[in-house]
Amino acid sequence: MRNIPQWIESSRNFPPGEDFGSPNEKALTRLFHTPVMVYKWPSDIKAFYMKRYPDDPRYVKGVDLLAPEGFGEIVGGSEREDNFDILHAAIQKHELPMEAFEWYLDLRRFGSVPHAGFGLGFERVIMWLTGAAHIRETIPFPRYYGRLFP
Repeated sequence: MRNIPQWIESSRNFPPGEDFGSPNEKALTRLFHTPVMVYKWPSDIKAFYMKRYPDDPRYVKGVDLLAPEGFGEIVGGSEREDNFDILHAAIQKHELPMEAFEWYLDLRRFGSVPHAGFGLGFERVIMWLTGAAHIRETIPFPRYYGRLFP
């Protein structure tokens, strides 16, 4: 087994219901030589629009894909809530400005279907696949001192 960093102990004692941070992802991905799927996230730490499990609403139908070798998250996704009343209540619970989300609620108000979405960290995937030393090497228009425009 490879040399596991000291901070793996803190990851072994990870508090239930908390969100993963980069050190936790790195510890987990160093244990496997393949990508790891982390799913069934606690609903309290995830976005209001993520659909909850009907049999256990403490968790959402969300997933993160963690690349091995300490790269961490490269894809995150979830099933989206399609029930208008549940979304409306979630916006109120989080004290979000209702007017900012009317367009989103309209998508459900006038009919919706079960669906999901995801975000791909393109530069992270390229970094993992190519073995680049730093993410700056994979960004097509990197930001650095003195450069404001692509």
